[in-house]
Amino acid sequence: MSRNELSRRRFFKGAGVAGTVAAVPLVSGYVGYRIPQTRPEPEVLPPPKAEDVHTFYSRPDLRPPRLDLADADPDTAPPASPRHLFLGVKEYQGDGAGQVGLLIANRRGQPVWFLPREGEQEMPMDFRTQTYRGQRVLTTWEGVAPSGYGLGKCVIYSASYERIAEVNTGNGVADADLHEFLITDDDTALIMAYNPVRTDLSAIGGPRDGWVLDGVIQEVDVETGEVLFDWRSLDHVDVAETRKELGETGTRDVPFDYFHPNSIEVDDDGDLLVSARNTWAVYKISRSTGDVTWRLGGTKSDFALGDGVEFFWQHDARRQPDGTVSLFDNAAAPPQAQRSRGMVLELDTDAMRAELVAEYVHPAGLLSDNQGSMQVLDDGRVLIGWGSQPFTSEFDADGEWITDWRTPEAVQSYRAYLDDWVGRPDERPALAVRPNSARGVLAYASWNGATEVKRWRVLAGQRANDLSEVVTVPRGGFETAISCDAKGPFFAVAGLDRDGNELGRSEPIRGR
Repeated sequence: MSRNELSRRRFFKGAGVAGTVAAVPLVSGYVGYRIPQTRPEPEVLPPPKAEDVHTFYSRPDLRPPRLDLADADPDTAPPASPRHLFLGVKEYQGDGAGQVGLLIANRRGQPVWFLPREGEQEMPMDFRTQTYRGQRVLTTWEGVAPSGYGLGKCVIYSASYERIAEVNTGNGVADADLHEFLITDDDTALIMAYNPVRTDLSAIGGPRDGWVLDGVIQEVDVETGEVLFDWRSLDHVDVAETRKELGETGTRDVPFDYFHPNSIEVDDDGDLLVSARNTWAVYKISRSTGDVTWRLGGTKSDFALGDGVEFFWQHDARRQPDGTVSLFDNAAAPPQAQRSRGMVLELDTDAMRAELVAEYVHPAGLLSDNQGSMQVLDDGRVLIGWGSQPFTSEFDADGEWITDWRTPEAVQSYRAYLDDWVGRPDERPALAVRPNSARGVLAYASWNGATEVKRWRVLAGQRANDLSEVVTVPRGGFETAISCDAKGPFFAVAGLDRDGNELGRSEPIRGR
């Protein structure tokens, strides 16, 4: 059977996953940032449990939430690559376990690097790898999210975890939004903003002098901050295209969010694909004129939609190398379907028709009120971040569910990504020493973000500047506990690569 024939079948018919479905609780009421809802607020969650949080002797300042792993077949080895999962973990209304922050985990869910973000000014969103000036970097957004959109800035970190650049909007737009930070091949940044402006809302039952959030798309030179492209939704998309209820919004204090852009993609011809959640549509925008070339979905779709194509409140529209378009169909909120899904669509721009090629549904039928992402990997596997639901799922090239990574219930990530990452932190390894109940000591070694450490060497001696090797052991996770028969009283640890070369050494400390 060809891959195309495989992809056209309906995934998750139920066979082989019934046990998994029964074990997965549904929490579709949880939302991540406050969007007005038509359904009641979820019940208050119980306090987080100690087992939901990682703690480390060598790094007591780090308390990332744990990721629980569920495999479709525990007896089958999971894919080996990409090796790392990227999440911007945050909590729902203060109920989350552990710290919020930027988390890189390995495929078994163990932390590799964690940068806690403290305070409402540093909410982490859209954490991932990109390429800038020919080097792999980490990017994210940080700021505040008052009501479904962001006021902040975009940040770039180097492979040594140094903050090397910040990007913001211009042309009178003060703050970048949280939904997208895409670095182009020209080292420019595609970012967006929600700009409050006055406009006529009478077409949707509002005042003629009402207020809306104008969707702003900008291309900015990362180094200089110069705005190279500036697009405003109200110039091209009428307020009447919205599928969102006006409600009590539309005032200066609470502008109406009629458009809600949430992803930008550079299309094959250099133009832009922009997803707008609140019009249920994806727009192809000319980069030279700003004109809307076509609309996919919504009330004015230029494409006829085949069976199963219609989507609602969607996120993360991406052009794939084979010409298809992928997106995450939230189908809520309010709900328009029973469950959210990842989708792959084939667009025939001659006949102007869209067909459903593949869809990816969680075996528990998760419905995600907001947020969410879909990443198609090079070999056809797919990663779905379920946004407001505390799940990230991997599917194989045939659409079968492989793996779930689950955060504690009130912890979520706006998007999720898989990639390979090489981190070489500037800071030294960390060490804590505790007495061993048998004899000697237990040395706890860690090095936040160091991806090339394969073994740890413990050194000890009577003077801090004269230490000798005691024992060398394989690395055992973010923090490795090493039992050694040495009196010290001074100890240090050295991280070694696969060839035994020393990558870095901790400061010597006096053991207890």
